[in-house]
Amino acid sequence: QVQLVESGGGLVQAGGSLRLSCVASGNFFSINAMAWYRQAPGKQRELVATITSGGGTNYADSVKGRFTISRDNAKNTIDLQMNSLKSEDTGVYLCKADVVIGPRTYRYWGQGTQVTVSS
Repeated sequence: QVQLVESGGGLVQAGGSLRLSCVASGNFFSINAMAWYRQAPGKQRELVATITSGGGTNYADSVKGRFTISRDNAKNTIDLQMNSLKSEDTGVYLCKADVVIGPRTYRYWGQGTQVTVSS
């Protein structure tokens, strides 16, 4: 069984910063792409940032220049450094990983961590 556990959420004022972390544990061969998503109340889940196993990154237009995704393959972790936070960044942030187990790849999600930005 594979588990993804997020941490680092909290309450911050607009303009502030937070750093989220996600660690994957369990019995698997490797992890391909990992990503952060967020879901605000009453809204659909949206992609925030992705990172490949080789370190290639992609960001939603709304967070470009403010958020940075990084990865440590040895520790099976990804981080999301969030700067210049805005009230519209509020939501539950979820980690996603495409995990290789045997000949197949499986998608796993964490439970999420709450980020609240007060204006």
